[in-house]
Amino acid sequence: MAEALVSFLVEQLGSIFLQQVEQNVRLVVNVKKEVLNLTLNLETIQAVLADAERRQVKEANVRRWLNNLKEVSFEINDVVDEWSTEILKQQIEKQGENAVVPKKKVCFSIPFHCFCNGQVHQIIFRRDIAVRVKELNEKLALIHEQRKFYKFHHSETEIEQPARLKSFSIVDKSGTFGRDYEMKKLVSQLVSENSDGRKKPLVISIVGLGGIGKTTLAQLAYNDDEVKGCFQTRIWVCVSEPLVQIAVAKAILEGLNERIPNSNELETYVQRISNSIKDKKFLLVLDDVWDSDHRKWEPFLTTLQCGAIGSRILLTTRIAQVASAIGTTSDHTIKLEELSEETCRSLFYHIAFFDGARKESEKFEDIGNKIVKRCKGLPLAAKTLGSLMRYKNTIEQWEDVLNSKIWEIQEFEQQVFQPLLLSYYDLEPLSKRCLLYCATFPKDHEIRKNELIELWMSQDYLEVKRGNKGRKIAGQRCFENLVMRSFFQDFEEDRIGNIFSCKMHDIVHDFVQYLTKDECFSMVVKGGNERMELPGDEVRHLSLMFAPQGPFPVSFLNCKSLRTLTCFESKLTCIGVELISQLKSLRSLNLSKNSIIEVPKEIGGLIHLRYLDLSWNEELKELPDSLGDLYNMPTLRLDHCSGLVKLPDEEVMRKLTKLKHLYVWGCIRLKSKGIRTLTGLQKLDEFHINGYKGADNEGTSKLEDLKDLHQLEGSLSISHLQSVEDASEAVAACLGEKRLSGLVLNFRCFDCDGGDKREGRGRHIDMEILNGLQPHRDLESLSIWECEASILLPNWILSLHKLKSLDIGCFGNCELLSGPIGKLPSLESLTFFKMEKVKKVGVELLLGVDDDGSSSLFPKLKTLDFAFMDRWEEWEGNNNNIIIMPCLSLLVIRGCPQVGTLPDFLRNTPLQTVVIDSSPILRDILRDKTREINCQQLSFSQKLLVAFISCFRFFLLVQVVLLLDFVHGWNDKWVSYDEQFWYVVSIICYLATFVFSGLLFHLFTPYGHDYGRWQHFYPRLLTTVLSVVYFAVRAGSSTALLSLPSSPHAGAGKPLLPLDKPEEREENEKAKSVSYSYVFFHIIFSLASMYSAMLLTRWSTSVGESGKLIDVGWPSVWVRVMTSWATTGLYIWYLLAPILFPEKEFENPARDTKKTRSSRRRK
Repeated sequence: MAEALVSFLVEQLGSIFLQQVEQNVRLVVNVKKEVLNLTLNLETIQAVLADAERRQVKEANVRRWLNNLKEVSFEINDVVDEWSTEILKQQIEKQGENAVVPKKKVCFSIPFHCFCNGQVHQIIFRRDIAVRVKELNEKLALIHEQRKFYKFHHSETEIEQPARLKSFSIVDKSGTFGRDYEMKKLVSQLVSENSDGRKKPLVISIVGLGGIGKTTLAQLAYNDDEVKGCFQTRIWVCVSEPLVQIAVAKAILEGLNERIPNSNELETYVQRISNSIKDKKFLLVLDDVWDSDHRKWEPFLTTLQCGAIGSRILLTTRIAQVASAIGTTSDHTIKLEELSEETCRSLFYHIAFFDGARKESEKFEDIGNKIVKRCKGLPLAAKTLGSLMRYKNTIEQWEDVLNSKIWEIQEFEQQVFQPLLLSYYDLEPLSKRCLLYCATFPKDHEIRKNELIELWMSQDYLEVKRGNKGRKIAGQRCFENLVMRSFFQDFEEDRIGNIFSCKMHDIVHDFVQYLTKDECFSMVVKGGNERMELPGDEVRHLSLMFAPQGPFPVSFLNCKSLRTLTCFESKLTCIGVELISQLKSLRSLNLSKNSIIEVPKEIGGLIHLRYLDLSWNEELKELPDSLGDLYNMPTLRLDHCSGLVKLPDEEVMRKLTKLKHLYVWGCIRLKSKGIRTLTGLQKLDEFHINGYKGADNEGTSKLEDLKDLHQLEGSLSISHLQSVEDASEAVAACLGEKRLSGLVLNFRCFDCDGGDKREGRGRHIDMEILNGLQPHRDLESLSIWECEASILLPNWILSLHKLKSLDIGCFGNCELLSGPIGKLPSLESLTFFKMEKVKKVGVELLLGVDDDGSSSLFPKLKTLDFAFMDRWEEWEGNNNNIIIMPCLSLLVIRGCPQVGTLPDFLRNTPLQTVVIDSSPILRDILRDKTREINCQQLSFSQKLLVAFISCFRFFLLVQVVLLLDFVHGWNDKWVSYDEQFWYVVSIICYLATFVFSGLLFHLFTPYGHDYGRWQHFYPRLLTTVLSVVYFAVRAGSSTALLSLPSSPHAGAGKPLLPLDKPEEREENEKAKSVSYSYVFFHIIFSLASMYSAMLLTRWSTSVGESGKLIDVGWPSVWVRVMTSWATTGLYIWYLLAPILFPEKEFENPARDTKKTRSSRRRK
């Protein structure tokens, strides 16, 4: 972190002189020489910081030297920042004097007095700066001299890299857990014969965090029997960092068992590799690759083309960019996630207890499970802690590990943090500093990307010479770099696919806390009124957790150099003046989601403040005018401060020339006239128009206030558009000049109490206002709500060639969904919400009123959503050789109870998911349509399989009843006679069962037809009832049905339809009683099979009030198939078991019948 900080200071010191020249301001005299000395010393120290950063992890003396350097560096940063602020302040005051704005008070009667006061202030300031710079130069000179004692390596010389363990191909399969899905997918891609005719070998990459199990998965695949049999030769190469081409070439030749040439030319090696693998099908594993320079890999990729088709390169890396550089596509990239807690537990206990060999393991189970939770699915962490616990034999020792900080465990630091240190050292200084700042967040905290970048900017972590937009671009690239290196996870994306939030793995969080344990401190506030004190002045970033209602419970006397103060899950009510006076170096202040009532005027004294977050303080009503003294502040967050009435006056807001990001979403009472003076504003999330008719319009905003905000970008929401009375105001807003990526236009107008204020305003101009708000042509997302126009779309819609998402809702007078929406070339998501007067969606939506005969409509649409359209009854669509929605994958219809038809073009779309909610008529229809669409995408062999499965799916009952009846009759009667004849009868009955099932399936197939209750439901219900009645009559009396299996008299009741002759029945009754009733056995399985068939073949249309379909897709189909075959198999086994195992005593009626027949013959 010191490396990046010093680099920033060198730039900052250089820029301070440039500012003085540009502004013609000479604030400080006789200190130029001191500043030059500061710069020279910093540049000299900067040359050895890379080595110092590496050595500080293990050497305490180096760590103390770096801490002293950072201490002085922060002080230099404060001094230079105050210097720059004073220059900016004089510039703003000079502009204010020249600006034609009303001033509150002008005193010309004592100009000499005013002049003297200003001169005295400047003289005092100059002297203060000079003294402080001289003192800092002396401190830095001492640190500069001390560096010689540590014999640091200069950055130009080769610095010793941390030890990297070499991997190998052998793996102990008994010690691996989980990864079954990833293993199956990887092996499938390795042995697949589909190479698409490519000459280059297919590159497959395994990407993930250090210690996640990439090498282990590669080892398992490398040693898989199927993989071994697929390739003629296999080579394992551990690449690591730094990449040395000749070393990699030597490793490949060694893997090929080739002689290593004595040469320093890469050409010699690649020629030998080419000759060795020519026309051979090979697998090359490149483990632990770090270098993403495609030029270094090009010689190998070109040489490896000599291999046979089907050759593979398997790559493991932590950096997604490396996989792309070597030629891996997203389809062939396997991103490893954390193990499940159960799998992680198995791995931990396997190592901790020698695979469960220790009997006393049960007494550690509760503590062990808690320790496993700290691993958060990271295999390396589970292995490390498991190895540690092997030699701890008491509960107290286990509890010590559980209660300790993770980085205080020496084994954890050496083994788990080592891979993360390698990733950390591979970062550039800028990314290192930004990563370490994430230690200020709690574990499992949802980190918003834009907030994180703004926080980085507040700490001056991003480069300064590019201006604010340059800083934001640098922050975006830094975030993407950390994402590619797997430092973040659990990403959330917006509707157009951009990441807006993420989380940090707990082990990674522990790692950054380990590296910043002196600078970042997280304090959990205990109960009571005692004031807590911070541990020391070296703390720079403080996170306060669970502070109760009231003032700050922390004293900052020992921590005056604090630069970040953030409160999480707290309920603070005020910002004390004492706090402000003690925290003069504060850059970031986050008091969101508290109960702040008032912001003191002394807050203007925090001249270094760059980030102020007061969001979700609902009782906050106004901000002090001293807010204008925060000249350096680029970010102000006030969103969801529902009680906030107004911002400071325009004259005050004009002073915030560096304010770039203003968030006021949800501040429905806010009168924000001063926003129009913020001409440098780049981000404004919501703009409120408050001037509805009959209200107090003083201080309210107008659309034309947006005119001069030319730098606006990102997403903007404009609310209360119904208060606009003249459409010319919309044109004056000049939205087309602002490069917005998202725009929300909401016409509904509320007063301060939340009441609707539509009445009294003409609604005929809504479309004129909409037409006047034409945005920039690069807009990607558009939402229009509560418009009273009868026409659906504005006249500029076709100019938005990059529009990806379109939401339209609550158009009270729109009766027809029409317009050229289908011609938007980039549209991916389309939503219609609460269009109350729409009864029919027809070809007008597809073609528009003025169709130009386009051959393709909605070419990229993936998601189509209709919601809460109560009057919508019909949806028509005309195909007419027009390709419609060729990419549609998700269709959602919610709260549309009357719609009952679907357009024919849906048959030709690649629909994957259909969501129907509160639309009962459509549910059954769309269910069958979706089946047909999915069926059309299957191959001929797959369709045959579906047809075969469907036999059991729809007529399982018929088959079960026939089989039961056949077995029943065979046991009771047929086997007693000529077995050969009746075996033939058995085969015929089996064949008839399958043929009859297939015939019924063919006659009652649901594909392509809509069936009512009499066609679909009642025949099935009737079949079920008849089956139950028939079998009850066929099997025996009620006594037989109710007897328990173990009862010796089960089945002894008189059957209703007896099959045996009277004399045979008498002899059977004298025979040995069976141990269980086969009739009861048959009845239980019959009822179970019929119940399963009813449940799994959807005999009713819905379940409960939710309306969700019972069917869950292919898994339920396979359950039906297995139910049928399992039932059949049980009955066959019931018959064959006595024959296959004659020595066993199987008591059954068939056997008893044979005994009776033999005894009868003897008589």
